[in-house]
This record gives sequence, structure tokens and C-alpha cells, in this order.
Amino acid sequence: MKLSAHGTNISQVEILNISQHGIWIWVEGKEYFMDYEHFPWFQHAKLEEIFEVQLLHSTHLYWEKLDVDLDLDSLQHPEKYPLVAE
Repeated sequence: MKLSAHGTNISQVEILNISQHGIWIWVEGKEYFMDYEHFPWFQHAKLEEIFEVQLLHSTHLYWEKLDVDLDLDSLQHPEKYPLVAE
């Protein structure tokens, strides 16, 4: 028996995993890892704050409760963004 997919995946962003090292996030079909060294805003955040993420204009991730706004380019090319603010 072969199963067929029904419907369309409407989720554009999803938190996949949170560990002691960082967060795995799925954005529009791609998986990214945000380590706490480069993304320290999430290290001591509550789970509910991390899971409440929005994708804005297909280019920005926004965590309202954490007041964090990240351009997808910073996940795709972290070497371009060496400075970290806390």
C-alpha cells in the first residue's frame, strides 16, 4: 500500500530541536543551526519564547518576546556577521 501526501505544508518556520549547544530551526525547506556562541539571546530564553517565532517578508525571523530580529543571511552565512551583541 502506498500512502500519498494530502494537503500543503503551510509552516514556513519551525523550531526542530533545542539542546545545550544551540537551536535547530527549519525555514522554508532549509535547516539551520544557531549555536549559543553566535546567537546568545536564546541561551537563557524560555521555551515558549523560542517557539514563538515569525518569518517576516521571507527574509527575517522575529521573536517578539525576546526582541530578536535576525536576517536569514546571518543563518546562511554566519561568517559575514562576526560581531555579537548581548
